[in-house]
Amino acid sequence: MARTAIIEAHGGPEEFRIVDREVGDPGPGEIRIAHKACGLNFIDVYQRTGLYPMQLPAALGMEAAGIVEAVGEGVTHLAPGDRAAYAANPPGAYTEARVMPAAQVCPLPDAISFDEGAAMMLKGLTVQYLFHRTTPLVCGDTVLFHAAAGGVGLIACQWAKSEGIRLIGTAGTDEKCRLALDHGADACINYRDEDFVARVRELTDGAGVDAVMDSVGKDTFDGSLDCLKPLGMMISFGNASGPVPPVNIGVLGQKGSLKITRPTLFTHVAQHETCQQMAAMLFDKVTSGAVKIRIDQRFALEDVAEAHRTLEARQTTGQTILTV
Repeated sequence: MARTAIIEAHGGPEEFRIVDREVGDPGPGEIRIAHKACGLNFIDVYQRTGLYPMQLPAALGMEAAGIVEAVGEGVTHLAPGDRAAYAANPPGAYTEARVMPAAQVCPLPDAISFDEGAAMMLKGLTVQYLFHRTTPLVCGDTVLFHAAAGGVGLIACQWAKSEGIRLIGTAGTDEKCRLALDHGADACINYRDEDFVARVRELTDGAGVDAVMDSVGKDTFDGSLDCLKPLGMMISFGNASGPVPPVNIGVLGQKGSLKITRPTLFTHVAQHETCQQMAAMLFDKVTSGAVKIRIDQRFALEDVAEAHRTLEARQTTGQTILTV
């Protein structure tokens, strides 16, 4: 049996219940993993509220790290006793142990702790695809990154700096702006005090940025388009402030033949070999010291509701994990 956080109805954090669930044995292409820590992400909130509907009852959570206990037929990249971490479908990481598909579970280097592994996989792999698989970005390019002091943002600040890419961040307080700057952002705009569009134009001498990386959604979408240079790329990869309303595609032409995409991590990691290659790059960034994983919030599994309340209130910085 494994203690597991589940929801039986979509709604607020109060919907969470901790139950004991049977774990079972892995079938072909599966593993059983005992978790040491689980990551917390905004996609978990979207699933809990019903923005991303799920078949209920369901366990939530998309990433974790722990020790492989057993492997099913056909699994060759992992063995019992291996340290491992993942960001993968299906949801169900908020638990002490689970059986799951093995393809997107990655061997975790000894130099990376379980807490770091649980905190970094979804956000770090997201940064990997933003900078390497979404639009061509090279040393000297400039990007605007919203929520730069959040879990994805602090990794992105360091990643950009390690590759010579200028990152202009936004955040909601001066303290969060300082945090982004400390992690490698070239500049950070407090969007509560300044018009971020005007400030971006000032920082780029009127040219605009090559790409916008926006996980905020509704509140920043229109302004983000106005920050792009002609032929720039708008990457909308989240909805923290709510989903983006329908868009008149003609606006993209009017604003400079802009490009737009709405990627998801799980499309990028769907193929086993690609997922493992992306993870290897992420692990290299961390073990080299180019990217440090900052864990600012830890909650016990039993306190998952409070963890969700804190995340939704935008009271978090860096990464948040659940300990099991």
